[in-house]
Amino acid sequence: MQREIRRYQKSTDLLIRRVPFGRLVREIAMSYRGPVRFQRSAVTALQEAAEACLTESLGDAIMATVHDKRVTLQVKGMALARRLRRENAWTVGNL
Repeated sequence: MQREIRRYQKSTDLLIRRVPFGRLVREIAMSYRGPVRFQRSAVTALQEAAEACLTESLGDAIMATVHDKRVTLQVKGMALARRLRRENAWTVGNL
């Protein structure tokens, strides 16, 4: 499993399909402001950022899973990774 994660982390290809992601972006934007148009490059930038964030979060959750001597990712691993990420956002180096 770790080998597969490393392979995806090294890849520059987008893993989420472009059309459904674009649809989701537009749906979320409409709920805030009404009809909004996006340039293709803007949606691509959002997708790259979202995938990078997900990759890092899942990587942290997997490390928590391994540390807990488990092989199955659970909600508590995701919650721990999220909590640690939020706490680390307030360190001096990130301000």
